[in-house]
Amino acid sequence: MHTEEVFILAIESSCDDTAAAVLRNNKVLSNVVARQSIHEEYGGVIPELASRAHQQNIVPVIDVALRKAGITKEQLSAIAFTQGPGLMGSLLVGASFAKSLAMALHIPLIAVNHMQAHILAHFIDEEGFDKPEFPFLALTISGGHTQIVQVNDYFSMDIIGETTDDAVGEAFDKTAKILGLPYPGGPLIDQFAKEGNPKKFAFTKPKVDGLDFSFSGLKTQILYFIQKNVQANPNFVEENKHDICASVQNIIIEILMDKLKMAVAQTGIKQIAIGGGVSANSGIRNTLKAAEGKYGWKTYIPKFEYTTDNAAMIGIVGYQKYLQDQFTDSTVVSKARIEF
Repeated sequence: MHTEEVFILAIESSCDDTAAAVLRNNKVLSNVVARQSIHEEYGGVIPELASRAHQQNIVPVIDVALRKAGITKEQLSAIAFTQGPGLMGSLLVGASFAKSLAMALHIPLIAVNHMQAHILAHFIDEEGFDKPEFPFLALTISGGHTQIVQVNDYFSMDIIGETTDDAVGEAFDKTAKILGLPYPGGPLIDQFAKEGNPKKFAFTKPKVDGLDFSFSGLKTQILYFIQKNVQANPNFVEENKHDICASVQNIIIEILMDKLKMAVAQTGIKQIAIGGGVSANSGIRNTLKAAEGKYGWKTYIPKFEYTTDNAAMIGIVGYQKYLQDQFTDSTVVSKARIEF
């Protein structure tokens, strides 16, 4: 058992944010993210531009993370990095840097699954935030993923439901695009929904068996709904923006909650933790909090900065793996797709 202080440098570069964090055991000393605004011009992430920006950002981001943490690189115990899933070019920048630095410092290298990290972010030692107890159900919702995971232990996780097509974050972003909102549109829908009537426009829920999700049909439904109404009234979107956003957000939350209720009924587990970029959505957070009183669940919502892609979540997995001596070597390969 490791009793000494463990300092983990964590690097996250799975998509378009270059992030670095330093953890002392399970406490975050620094968590730095460099965002790439270039993609806003294109209305989506351009992989080639993302990997180039990572190359520019990675050294300054790590330098700032170490300085903010008040430690030198010589004090590091290990380096954790995102192995996947993500954009291949972006992943390679983080992996290559992590391998080189670990080799130069003669310290262990730890490969981390990005999706596991979203779930284990709940175990960061943060004042005012409880940690879930095993087993619990994790709803992981992001631009690329929608999953219900039964978490039995730190590294024993079973996906019991997932999307068969598009992820929930995509449904938010595509809806925003249809409405003419700038990229990334998910947060804007959340913002406008606060002032709208969630029952104003009715959308039908897709019929999907078991605990799986589907969002492609809903996206098409929203597109046709907007097109039809704009034909009748060219100002329809502008006049009804808040109500449209509230109604779309409402149906998405209903879909997520239906599946969660089913998962609780099937597993008997009433501890629910959310993670991933879309868990920053205030409508989803409020609904889950309300579920505690309504269904007798215990819900866990991470600190806002640990919901979107960040390196602190990579660091907490790195720490847990360090305690179990789960190290890798420089032959480890980055993977655009990766299983638990």
